[in-house]
Amino acid sequence: MNTNLDIRRVTEEDRDFWFSLDRHLSAEGFARKVRERMGCVLIVNGAPAGVLRWSLFWDSIPFCNLLFIREDLQRKGYGRSLMRYWEREMKAAGYDLVMTSTQADESAQHFYRALGYKDCGGLTLPFPGYEQPMELIMAKRL
Repeated sequence: MNTNLDIRRVTEEDRDFWFSLDRHLSAEGFARKVRERMGCVLIVNGAPAGVLRWSLFWDSIPFCNLLFIREDLQRKGYGRSLMRYWEREMKAAGYDLVMTSTQADESAQHFYRALGYKDCGGLTLPFPGYEQPMELIMAKRL
């Protein structure tokens, strides 16, 4: 990667870019992520390139809810850089375990395993409107 890479916490000014990648978060949810500093933006060569947002599972374990890199920059190591940044930030904040999840039919499970995440179980939702392939729950000790 011969690029100028920066990662910073999300701000209100990132709104348009954020929603170009994240179609699951509400406007209120975005405002909360900005306020609570629970989102990051990846900058590559001065331009926004990816996002990561998290919450606290059981109000105590950082859980990466979404990691998304612009399609033209995927598979170039930027997702790995963003995850490592987040993991360092969580460790510095005093956490020793982080979690994430991905659908069983998505290739992201292999990405997370390569970063040291371990399978911890799965979740299915058998309710109309919420059906999807099993969600794989994964965790990593920091």
